[in-house]
Amino acid sequence: MNRILSLCITVLALTAGIGIAADDEKRPPNIVFIIADDLGYGDLSCYGAPDLKSPNIDALFEAGMRFDQFYANCPVCSPSRAAILTGFYPDNAGVPGVIRTPLPDLSTNWGKLREDVPLMPAVLKKAGYHTAIVGKWHLGMEAPDRPNDRGFDFFHGFLGDMMDDYYDHLRHGKHYMRKNLEPVNPEGHATDIFTQWASDYLRERGSAEHRDQPFYLYLAYNAPHTPIQPPQDWYEKVKAREPGIDDARAKLVALIEHLDHGVGQVIETLKETGAWDNTLIVFTSDNGGQESVGARNAPLRGGKQDMWEGGIRVGTCVVWPGKIAPGQVNGEHVSLGMDFYPTLAEIAGAKIEHEIDARSFAPLLLGQPFEEAARELYWVRLEGNQKYGGIPYHAVRIGDWKLLRNTPFEPYEMFNLSQDTGEMTPVPRQKAPKKYDELFKSLLKHINLAGKVPWQRTEEGHNAD
Repeated sequence: MNRILSLCITVLALTAGIGIAADDEKRPPNIVFIIADDLGYGDLSCYGAPDLKSPNIDALFEAGMRFDQFYANCPVCSPSRAAILTGFYPDNAGVPGVIRTPLPDLSTNWGKLREDVPLMPAVLKKAGYHTAIVGKWHLGMEAPDRPNDRGFDFFHGFLGDMMDDYYDHLRHGKHYMRKNLEPVNPEGHATDIFTQWASDYLRERGSAEHRDQPFYLYLAYNAPHTPIQPPQDWYEKVKAREPGIDDARAKLVALIEHLDHGVGQVIETLKETGAWDNTLIVFTSDNGGQESVGARNAPLRGGKQDMWEGGIRVGTCVVWPGKIAPGQVNGEHVSLGMDFYPTLAEIAGAKIEHEIDARSFAPLLLGQPFEEAARELYWVRLEGNQKYGGIPYHAVRIGDWKLLRNTPFEPYEMFNLSQDTGEMTPVPRQKAPKKYDELFKSLLKHINLAGKVPWQRTEEGHNAD
C-alpha cells in the first residue's frame, strides 16, 4: 500500500513539474531595454574602436542578433525616445525636437508628447507586465507627461534633459532626480546610481512575491552625454593604457568604459536572480556620438545632430537566450527605434489596438520566415537656435537611396548608400532626376501628414521642484 501511495505521489509530482514547465514555456519574457545617450556608432570595441574596451556590451552583442543598419529616429534625444515609446515617427508623436528643462525662455522647447497615444509600458501592462523606468526620461516634467502618468508602474531616475554634473545631478541649478513622484538625493556618479537602481529593481522583481509576473525595465543611461565626466580612476586607467591618447578622447573612452561596466553589472544581476534565461534584452542608443567631444562614428560620416549616417545609425542588438540564436550579425535589415514598439508587443503577446508608423521585426529575431517589405523611412528634427531658426530639417531613405540636409538653410543632397556608405560623394540631381523627385515627393508627403499633430505647449511651463 505504501509503495502504491509513493508511486502516486511521484506521478503527481512529475505531472506538476510538467505543468510548471509548460507554464514557463508559455510565460512571456521579461524585457530589459537599455538605451545609451549619444553613443557613437564606432565607439564600442565590437564596432572597431581601437582605443576602447567594452567587454560586457561586446558579450551582449555576441549573445544575440546584432544589427548594423539600425537607426535612431532622430539625431537628438527626445524625438528618438518618443519614437521608441510610441511606435510613431517623432513628429507624429508630437516631439519633433528636444523637450528641454523649463526656462523662462520657452523658445528652447520643441515638443509635447501626445496624450492620446498609449506608450509601450501601457500596452505591456495590459498583457500582465510590471513596468519600470530607471534613468533618463526627457519627455516632460509635469503632469500628464511624467513616467508614472504614462504607464510606468515605477520610476527611479532623472526627469530632465541632461545633467550639468554627473555627481550633483543638477540642471540649471534645479534638482530632477525622482523615485516615482518624490524627490530623491542620491550620492555618486549618475551611471553608478542608475546601475544600482536597475539592479535593485531586478532583485525585487526576482523575489518569491514577484517572480511569476513578467517585467519591462526601460533602462536609460545618460552616459556618454556631455558633460564628459568619467570617474577619475577610470580616466587614469585609460590614459595609462593608451599612449598618446588626447585628454578629451580619453575622458570619453573612460565614460563609455564605465558605462560598459554598469551594463555588465545589470547582466550579472539578471543571472544572479535567475531571470537571464527568460529575458529579452535590447541595447541601442538614441543617436550618434557627439564629434565635438571626441566621439567616433566611423566608418560613417557626421555625428549627433546630423542627418548623415553618423548622426542616426546606431549599434543595436537584441538578445533572448534560447530563443534568438547567438552570434548573428545582420547587415541587411533596416529598422528604426520606433519598430521596437510592435516588435516587443508581439513577442510579449500584447495587443496594439491603434494604427502606428512602426512595423514588427519579431519573426526575424526568432528565426521565422520574414519578408523585408519595402517602405519609405523619414527623419525629422526641429530646433530653434540660430543654426536652425525654428525650421525643421529632414532625411528620407527609400531602398539604398537617401536625401538629406543638415540645416534648413542648405540644399538637399542625395546619396546611394550601397555605393557610398560614408556619404562622401553626393549624386547630382541631374544624374538621377527621377530618384531625386521620388525621394523629395515622399518626404513632402510625410511632412504634410505629420503637420496635423500639434507639438507646442498650451501654457507656460514651470520648473518641477
